[in-house]
Amino acid sequence: MRPILLPCIFGPTGAGKTAAALALADVLPVSVINADSRQVYRDFPLITAQPTAEERAVCPHLLYGYLPSEKKLGAGEWARAAAAAVEREHAGGRVPLLVGGTGLYARALLAGIAPIPEIPAEVSARWQTRLAAEGCPALHAELAAVDPAYAAKIHPNDRQRVARALEVAEATGKPLSWWHARPLPRRKHLALKAGVALPLAELEPLLLRRIDAMLAAGALEEARAAMVRCPDPAAPGWSGIGCAELHRHLSGGLTLEECRALWLKNTRAYAKRQLTWFRADGEMTWFRPEEAGRLRDFLLRGLERMNIENVRPI
Repeated sequence: MRPILLPCIFGPTGAGKTAAALALADVLPVSVINADSRQVYRDFPLITAQPTAEERAVCPHLLYGYLPSEKKLGAGEWARAAAAAVEREHAGGRVPLLVGGTGLYARALLAGIAPIPEIPAEVSARWQTRLAAEGCPALHAELAAVDPAYAAKIHPNDRQRVARALEVAEATGKPLSWWHARPLPRRKHLALKAGVALPLAELEPLLLRRIDAMLAAGALEEARAAMVRCPDPAAPGWSGIGCAELHRHLSGGLTLEECRALWLKNTRAYAKRQLTWFRADGEMTWFRPEEAGRLRDFLLRGLERMNIENVRPI
């Protein structure tokens, strides 16, 4: 089977990826496929900056806002859903366009990841409970006995990776390092990657303005309604930046100004991590937000150069 050429727009939060995607939709029959791990949750369309109804009306948008807050979504499960969407849209004569900022999701789809089976929810919950009760260093020491090779690669305070490694070892009977050594599946997609970004010093005031715009547009009300449906702050949907801070505010743990400041701090830190991840990808061609037209032309030329069937300008 011939690999599908998949145009991609990656970059940090708030940099203008949606605008760039819609610029391409002006000239090609694009279907946007979400590659953001927080924008999959239906309770938080505003707080996670999912495309608006007006933006969705321009072209199909897939894998946005379809999960309840209680549902955990791993990179492998998302990659399977995204691959099915890519193949379906391509077969229907449209151009699948991957848009988002979750680097692990992008890697899972484009390069493949270890074929780890889905972990039962009760196993994940048990390790999260132990993590909260015993602390990360204690569990890292336990991991060192179970999977010394992987434990040596991660920081003793890396809560997410420590818990993940322990739950995988328990549920599968094999350490995470064993799974990582398995051969990756053959690539089904050929990525054409564009990045949208600004230096952090320029991006930070834009992030603050976006947070204030979200609050003015009803972010508090959105979070309050989500708490009625799912009050548990440990639920996966609440782990998104903005969501977690608003939950703490509504629970009485932060004033609104403290919430706003922490939201900005965490968003900036996340944007920095995203930039670090994607800047390390030598296949990426970078553009500033105001260069959406140049980015569109770059992707269009790449698609035409590869002479992909089913790709016809509008």
